[in-house]
Amino acid sequence: MIKILHTADWHLGKRLQEYSRLEEQKEVLEEIIQIAEREAVDLVLLAGDIFDSFNPSHEAVELLYKTLRRLSNNGQRPIIAISGNHDSTQFVEAPDPLAREMGIFFYSRYDTVIPTGKFENGIEILQSESGFVEMKLPKYDVPIRIILAPYANEVLLKTYLGDMDREQEFRNLMAGKWETLAEKYCDKKGVNLFIGHFFFTKEGEPAEAEPESERPILHVGGTQALYTHHIPNHIQYAALGHLHRYHAVGKEPFPIVYSSSPLSYSFSEADQQKQVVIIEAKEGEKVNYWPIGLKMGRLLFRKTFDNLPDTLEWLEGNPYCFVEITFITEHSIDAATRKAIMKAHDGIVNLIPQIKNPQNRENLSLKAEDLEKDMVSLFRMYFNSERGQEPNEELLGIFKEVISQNETT
Repeated sequence: MIKILHTADWHLGKRLQEYSRLEEQKEVLEEIIQIAEREAVDLVLLAGDIFDSFNPSHEAVELLYKTLRRLSNNGQRPIIAISGNHDSTQFVEAPDPLAREMGIFFYSRYDTVIPTGKFENGIEILQSESGFVEMKLPKYDVPIRIILAPYANEVLLKTYLGDMDREQEFRNLMAGKWETLAEKYCDKKGVNLFIGHFFFTKEGEPAEAEPESERPILHVGGTQALYTHHIPNHIQYAALGHLHRYHAVGKEPFPIVYSSSPLSYSFSEADQQKQVVIIEAKEGEKVNYWPIGLKMGRLLFRKTFDNLPDTLEWLEGNPYCFVEITFITEHSIDAATRKAIMKAHDGIVNLIPQIKNPQNRENLSLKAEDLEKDMVSLFRMYFNSERGQEPNEELLGIFKEVISQNETT
């Protein structure tokens, strides 16, 4: 029985507005390493969005390499890592020749073919072609076949699919390629897996919402999502990335699973339990799989208060978190209240005033003569249309300071 760990959407280097998440990422990746050790995992699947940007920071890159070295058990536990829509294909594959010697296989370009051969650690690549690899681990006689489906936009996919007529269905083209690979390689004498970073849904069912913090998948060829039935029935488990909550899109005839991101990256994910997934796979049989909850990292909360004492009491009782506070008030939040709230906690990301029963609120409608007004007057008009009241003197002072700086530069 081969044991596999599925994780995705690490988004290394991601920030929550001005707050760095790097220390939390170190902690949660250490937790994932400990889970892999405790569960005696044989193989790790990392299903895309490794980094949060095409040009990750030095600290994010260093964290990835140090983590993967340890997660690979110094080369004894292979890792398959594909790119997501946040990753640079060139950057992700750049260390691959050296990483392969440690049993770490980066895959981001559909025209890449992983070289066959046996490594010093005993891992052997038996067969490969674009979008596919078959490997054998020293402990097992059973081969592991993996269809590789990193994110790619329409331009990059042309190297894999050829020139695409926009009228053709991208879904059918991808499904056809995957089916061809499965027919060629994925019989019942091996463990057959799929790893992808696309937006999958069941045809005819409402699509899962993409998280606020996620850059929406570019809809290739005019399609909105790939369907679960496009993954070949030869597959025993499909490991997906992109959606940030743990979610089994389909369970029959085989599990198609989003593992979740390791941390909550936006307030839309505030109530989510973050997970990794453990899979037990044997050739020709249904897999067993189960999620393991992750405990590290700050929780995210959205809270609403209408008075200062309750706000301060909650903040004191929940010190290690990030919070977005909506404060209900008759007018704007006064300076003393704002200062007391912000001083009480180091993780207040947003403090949003909600005005009760705003009076005389009108839609902002500019007339030609309004364009002759000064900036402060226009700001007053805008603020009144949005908040139903005049801006206070403190806010006006800040606005005047900003426009004065712009005028002197």
